[in-house]
Amino acid sequence: MYGETTYYRPEAMYCRRRAAEGAFGAFVHAEGEYFHPFDSPGCDLCQVLAARRNSPAGREHDRLIRDYEARGIRGGPMHYPTHSTAGPMCVMRTHAVKVCAWGQRPHTTDPYFAESGQHFSNETALFQMSNGATMRICEHREIGHPGSEIFRIYGTKASFSGRTWFTNSERMELKVEEMRDPLPPEVAAAWRDARTNSVAYGGHGGSHAYLVHEFVDAVASGRRPAISVWDAVRYTAAGAVAHKSALADGEVLRVPDWGDPPTA
Repeated sequence: MYGETTYYRPEAMYCRRRAAEGAFGAFVHAEGEYFHPFDSPGCDLCQVLAARRNSPAGREHDRLIRDYEARGIRGGPMHYPTHSTAGPMCVMRTHAVKVCAWGQRPHTTDPYFAESGQHFSNETALFQMSNGATMRICEHREIGHPGSEIFRIYGTKASFSGRTWFTNSERMELKVEEMRDPLPPEVAAAWRDARTNSVAYGGHGGSHAYLVHEFVDAVASGRRPAISVWDAVRYTAAGAVAHKSALADGEVLRVPDWGDPPTA
């Protein structure tokens, strides 16, 4: 199972329910963005990199980065696209077919991007999706912004942006509580914070309780988890090929796909 938090953000859960009802109509366009400045006070990526290097796996990863650099291979933020691609893709139940993307080289002299093997600090991509819609994705690490992981989806009948549901004649502001799917009572009880007498859903938009429950329940039931390996490769392949396009100055490239999971 893929530990992709965006799948269980309240906004994604709500939009999947509305999509299942056909409330969006035909999907027209979607946008996703993961703004995470490398020097964010809330989650400084320089500190994250240093912490990772202190583990055996982190040191092995660092050796691989140096090996890639020796071969002329450098990465970019689109190699970590899931917080931006997973939202629209899990709602529309579609995958990327083609992509063109552009990157920006770091403006800062901070050593973070060189040490982490990043060729670009910001990358922006435009995708053609298998359902005929378009999708614009931003993965930015050098930006004057407090940080965000959000998506917007537009259909022929209705659209969703932020925490607002729109139609041609309606605007409905939503609360987090009404967007979330209910947890099983025993799971909610296990995550209850005794100090506040409320469910402590965890970080990344309160997705952690859902991720843990889905993983444990899938193992216990012997079933495929909601975020399967087929979903994982679709969320990440989109970004991997977008990075290749950015290295080629926006060349339109096909995104490979490994198909849907078996029905049995």
